[in-house]
Amino acid sequence: MALAPWETIRDHKLEEQRSRIPHEWLIPRDRLPLDDVLNVMDVPRTCGTLSSWELYITEGYDARSLVSAIGSKKFSAVEVTIAFCKRAAISNQLLQTLTEPLFTSALSRARFLDDHLARTSSLLGPLHGLPISVKDSFNITGVDSTVGISALAFHPSPSTAPLVHLLLAAGAVIHCKTNVPQTMLAMDSVNNIFGRVLNPMNRRQWTAGGSSGGEAALVKMRGAVMGVGTDVGGSIRVPAAVNGISGLKPGKGRISAKGLVTGQEEESGKVAMEAVVGPIATNLDDIALFMEVMEKGKMWESDPDVRAEEGWWSRPDSYSVGRKFHDQRLKVGVIHNDGNTLPLPPVRNMLQQLSQKLRDRGIKTIPIDPHTSGFCKCQSLANKFFGAKGPARLLSLLEATKEPLIPSLATRLKPKTPVSLDEFRNLLVQKNEIETQMLSLWKELDIDLIICPLAPHPVPPPDRWNAIGYTSSFVLLDYPAGVVQVGVVGEGDLDSEMEGEVRGGWDRVNRGL
Repeated sequence: MALAPWETIRDHKLEEQRSRIPHEWLIPRDRLPLDDVLNVMDVPRTCGTLSSWELYITEGYDARSLVSAIGSKKFSAVEVTIAFCKRAAISNQLLQTLTEPLFTSALSRARFLDDHLARTSSLLGPLHGLPISVKDSFNITGVDSTVGISALAFHPSPSTAPLVHLLLAAGAVIHCKTNVPQTMLAMDSVNNIFGRVLNPMNRRQWTAGGSSGGEAALVKMRGAVMGVGTDVGGSIRVPAAVNGISGLKPGKGRISAKGLVTGQEEESGKVAMEAVVGPIATNLDDIALFMEVMEKGKMWESDPDVRAEEGWWSRPDSYSVGRKFHDQRLKVGVIHNDGNTLPLPPVRNMLQQLSQKLRDRGIKTIPIDPHTSGFCKCQSLANKFFGAKGPARLLSLLEATKEPLIPSLATRLKPKTPVSLDEFRNLLVQKNEIETQMLSLWKELDIDLIICPLAPHPVPPPDRWNAIGYTSSFVLLDYPAGVVQVGVVGEGDLDSEMEGEVRGGWDRVNRGL
């Protein structure tokens, strides 16, 4: 039986990917973990591919200290790049994290940086020599941005995204692009070309998240110092959380989102839920470094959609929350649930424990009612914005190569007429009403920040993520939102019972987890 066009494209694309990874950087077949080995976090240390020096480079430093070590010539940029490229290759072999290995150009870039340091005795910038990965959707000249759609393969970009230009200007080494779900509209990173991204802590039973799943799994495996993703419904925060690391979704207009491929018509995001760009890293200081570089890059000079507000990250009042924390004057609003889906006991208990720890530090916590605040309306309205334009462009791309939808999209992505101008105007009115309600709440309660569960459940199996309102609501409201790990669920956390009656379809599905 003849292969469908998408299958031929897939085979050629995978062969291209294999050709770009040196064979000696891969784990020998006889040393690969068996399929039933769930946690592969130790494999880079035990497989023999990385030297002890390369393990030291990739595991012993955060971003700032690694730049400092390169600046002092303890390591060369070439040494650092080879170490992280080898680790990225291992990560891909185990977890299918990569789409585009850029190892050859990365090594050329590292040699340039070493030459610059030797000639000038100075670093090119604050990211000098750091191997940083970017999500597949970021355009790089001469490189595909398939976003998991076979019809977009072998159509290399003629230009580079401004965000990538800025990273390079700051001294970064872009060594790979990472895997995403087909169309980037799923909370699990799986597509028909590169396969499914697996969670390195449990390859079979835990999702790796989406749509920046390849980024988060790669960073967790230390295949990159940090990564860059996009977030429109939780696509930075969810993968970061389920992989046990940190991620930040800034507010809209803080970082340039030009030069991104979505599979939709160009600029179409501006009339729906608009994706924002942000970092994924193993620690908060690396995220702070990334944001400092973004501000100093003055992207508003090249992208009119970026807010022209120099000093937004470094000015003294940016640290007012930190001062209030130390002075025990901080007021924290706590959203215990979104009003639609009640958290399962492990999540509920973890939030209660966190709230108590804050109070023990002298910090006042104030519960936020999801109904009086309007927060309970966010998920339903966000879903309407997601579907405002309809998926016609995406479906036509899939039809062009006879490519099937991945299972999680098969029942969701169907032909739909775009909403009318009057209907869209009504959505904007509803959005403004919720924003006004939430603004009034901030002023009434005099709170400094909000904490909220990332989801109403712990890490679920692949394709079982439920109730994205816990993350998409903050895109709808355009609030900056980050994710940090506050604890680990144990067997004892599963003993508690659910409280309250079933609130609807999302809640019923959630209880089934």
